[in-house]
Amino acid sequence: MLTRGPGSSPTLPRTALIATLMKPVFSEPSVIQALYRASQAGVPIDLVVRGTCCLRPGMAGISQNIRVRSVIGRFLEHNHIFFFHAGNKEIVYLASADWMERNLQRRVETAFPILDKKLKERVLKEGLRLYFEDNQAFEMQPDGNYKRLDPGRGKKKAAQMVLLDQTTS
Repeated sequence: MLTRGPGSSPTLPRTALIATLMKPVFSEPSVIQALYRASQAGVPIDLVVRGTCCLRPGMAGISQNIRVRSVIGRFLEHNHIFFFHAGNKEIVYLASADWMERNLQRRVETAFPILDKKLKERVLKEGLRLYFEDNQAFEMQPDGNYKRLDPGRGKKKAAQMVLLDQTTS
């Protein structure tokens, strides 16, 4: 499904990967620490976070295997997709909440696995992969600032516009 080597885009599975799409906030300290530990163990982690993200990606020795991007478009979305890949096992969850402290500590929220293979592929294709292929997104730098990706001379690809085109054609 979605994995990446150093400095590359998501491609085919390797040994482990964590990829998420959540909106609007990622601020839970225990989850941030767990992702830092996974990064230090060599696990590639790709996050799409629309709003505030308290994690800092790309810091040597701490989060060098973590990438955070933000896709801002025409629509305000609230999808929460969590993809985990380890060995030959791929797990996709949809959830009612993002990784914000109040959602994990003080509310009753739900996350459920997508078990049907065709549905899982559709969720990954339309709900996650498109956002990692969006070359007009913003990528968080180690200092917490965002830098807009440069599509260069290649074709611009905006995830929300691709989805809109698919639904209207």
